Amino acid sequence: MKKQGYLEGQLLLAMPGMADPRFDHSVIYVCSHNEEGAMGLIINKRTTSIDFPSLLDQLDIDVESSFSSNEAHLSDPILLHAGGPVEIGRGFILHSADYVQDSTMIISETIALTATVDILSAIARGEGPQDYIVALGYSGWGAGQLEQELQQNSWLNIEADEELVFRTDLELKWPRAMAKLGVDVSLLSMDSGHA
Repeated sequence: MKKQGYLEGQLLLAMPGMADPRFDHSVIYVCSHNEEGAMGLIINKRTTSIDFPSLLDQLDIDVESSFSSNEAHLSDPILLHAGGPVEIGRGFILHSADYVQDSTMIISETIALTATVDILSAIARGEGPQDYIVALGYSGWGAGQLEQELQQNSWLNIEADEELVFRTDLELKWPRAMAKLGVDVSLLSMDSGHA
C-alpha cells in the first residue's frame, strides 16, 4: 500500500538545467519510494553498450531457438534502456501486470517489476508480458534524498500511464509528460530558485 507523500508508481521529470548530466531530460518511473529511499528506472534513454541478443547470449539463453519461435522479434528488435547509473550490469524489466512470477514486485494495478532471467527468456520466446521495458541499471536515492531534490526543483512528478511508459517513442516521452502536466517546456527556466 502506497503511503501518503511517496511517489511509487509515478513519473519523475527532470527539470531543464538538471545539475547531473546523467539525468538530463530524463523520465523516471518510480518503482519504490519509502522512508528508506527510492528506486526507479529511466524510461526514455537507450543503452548502446549491448543489444538484446548479446544480453541473452551473456546469460546463456538460447537465442536461436528463442527467436526462431517468434519471427516478430527479428523485424522489431528489443530496445535495451539505460535504467540509471547504479548497478549498470544488472537487468530490470518494468512491465504490464499481465505477467507475474513469485519474484515480481507489483507496483500498481497495471505495472510490475521483475528482475529474473526467466522473464527475459519468456520475452525472447514471445511469451512475456504484453508491454515491457528492459533496463540495465537503476536510479536510486538514499533516505530523504529524493524529497530534497524535489524541494530544490530538480524534478516534477506526474501519475504514470501505460501509453506514456510503454508505447511512446523515447525522444517524445519527456515533452509529452511535460505537456500532460500542463507545462510549456519553452517557458521553463534553466535556473532553480525558492520563493
